[in-house]
Amino acid sequence: MATSSIFMATPITLLKKTPTFSVKCMSQTPQSGEPEVSKPATTPTLPQINIPPPPPPAPKVSTKFSDVLAFSGPAPERINGRLAMIGFVSAMAVELSSGQDVFTQIGNGGVAVFVGTSVVLTLASLVPLFKGVSVQSKSSGLMTSDAELWNGRVAMLGLVALAFTEYVKGSALV
Repeated sequence: MATSSIFMATPITLLKKTPTFSVKCMSQTPQSGEPEVSKPATTPTLPQINIPPPPPPAPKVSTKFSDVLAFSGPAPERINGRLAMIGFVSAMAVELSSGQDVFTQIGNGGVAVFVGTSVVLTLASLVPLFKGVSVQSKSSGLMTSDAELWNGRVAMLGLVALAFTEYVKGSALV
């Protein structure tokens, strides 16, 4: 019985020793005409990680012969520009070394060299396009596909201007 009286006496003594405390609340009175709004308690939020969406898939490049060699297709201007770049540099090199103008160079076996170079360069330009490789996929840094287009355009104009100048002048430019 001694244990039960100790057990019964402990809660009574605890109740007598419980300290008292008070709670203070402060509130602001709403302005006239404003409804009283209670704000929900804010909980800390985790930072959001923004993962960029994956890039869109590259558009399929058509490998049809009519699309590759279409007027606005990837092949015609590039092939003509590449031929003009090679033609302008080689015409100027031969002119500087032998003093022959463009028309003399063409008359002295230049047609066969031109046709051979044209066939090789055209096939080399068409093979990647027929495999589905886009022109822009291999361009980076200084050597971009736009730079090649502009260099080809300038070379085409330069070759025509060289031939026209030599025709009007009647002799080699240099």
